[in-house]
Amino acid sequence: MNPTLDLSAAPPLAAEQLRTLLAGLLPVLLQREGQLLAIKDLASNTLVHVNEAMLGFLQRAPHEVLGHGDADVFDSPALMTALRAADHTAVAHGQALTSEHRFEWKGVKREFSVLRLATEADAQGRRWLCSVWTDLAPQRERATQLRQALEQIEQQQRANELLRREVSDQALRDPDSGLYRRAHFEDQLRREVDLSLREHREFSLVFIEVDPPPPKVLALGAAGTHCVLEAVGRLLRSGTRAMDASCRYDEQRFGVLLSGVGLATAHARMEGLRRKCAGQIVVHEGQELGFTVAMGVASFPHTAQTQEALVAASEAALAEARRRGGNHVTLAAIRFESD
Repeated sequence: MNPTLDLSAAPPLAAEQLRTLLAGLLPVLLQREGQLLAIKDLASNTLVHVNEAMLGFLQRAPHEVLGHGDADVFDSPALMTALRAADHTAVAHGQALTSEHRFEWKGVKREFSVLRLATEADAQGRRWLCSVWTDLAPQRERATQLRQALEQIEQQQRANELLRREVSDQALRDPDSGLYRRAHFEDQLRREVDLSLREHREFSLVFIEVDPPPPKVLALGAAGTHCVLEAVGRLLRSGTRAMDASCRYDEQRFGVLLSGVGLATAHARMEGLRRKCAGQIVVHEGQELGFTVAMGVASFPHTAQTQEALVAASEAALAEARRRGGNHVTLAAIRFESD
C-alpha cells in the first residue's frame, strides 16, 4: 500500500509565515518567467525594489534606480506620463489592474503587459505599488509563427486539393486533344436533356470529324495526327463558352454541346469554327500542316426529342457533310409533327 501524506492534523500557517513563504517564492517565479518586478513607495513616488530582470531591461545599476522616480529612470517624457497615469488608475481602482504599454526603448520597439496592485496602508500608513511587467514580444512571435504555420497548412491543403482535382481531371481528358472523354461528355448531355425538358429550352449537339489528311500529314504518321488533334482540341476549347462542353467522342469524331443554343445560332458558330480550322496552320518540325473538318449539327427538341434520336440526327448530318466532300457544316432536318 502506497503511503499518503495526511495534512489534516497539521497546524495552519500563520499569516506572517505565509507572507514569508510567498515573498520567497515570488522572485523565483518572476525570474523563471523573465518578468520584470518593480515596487514603488507611493508616498515618495520612488522605486524601493526592482529585480534583476528589471535592471537588465533598464540597463542601469541599482543605485541609479532605487530611491529614484520615473522621471529619473525613464528618459522618455511620453512613456513617463503613460506609466504615471496607469499607476494612478491602479491606485484608485483598489484591485489588481492590467494595462498594455507600447514604446521605443534604447532604439527597440517594446510592448509590455503590466499588472499593478497597490497595497493597503500598514501600521505606519505606508503604501506600495507593485508592478509586474510581462514582455509581449515572445507571445506575439509565437502567435505570428502559429498564424504562419496555419497559413502554410491551408496553402498546402489547397495545393493538395488542386493537385487532386488536376489528377482527377486529367483522367477524364483525352491526352491528344486535351478535351474530355466520351463518358464525361455523355453525363453532360444527359443533364442538358433534363434541363431542357424542365425549362423548355433548346440546345444543340454537334459532331465533328477531321477530313482525310493531306499527304504531308500522312507522311508524318502518328506525329502528324497528334498535331492535328491537338489543334482541333485547342480551337474547340477557345471557341466554346464555359457552359458548353466539348469532347473527344471516339477515334474519329469530336462532340460539342452548345447549351441554350438553337439550330440557326449553332450553325453560325460552327461555320465560324470550320473556317478557323481551314485557316489553321500547324507547324511540326518546320513543316506547315493544314486540315479541314466536317460537322453535323442537330438541336433538341426541334430535330429530335430524345437523347438517342439527337445523337442519331447529329451523326446523320455529319455523314451528309462527309458525303459532300468534307469541309462543310450540315444541319439535321427539322421534323414536323403531322396532325
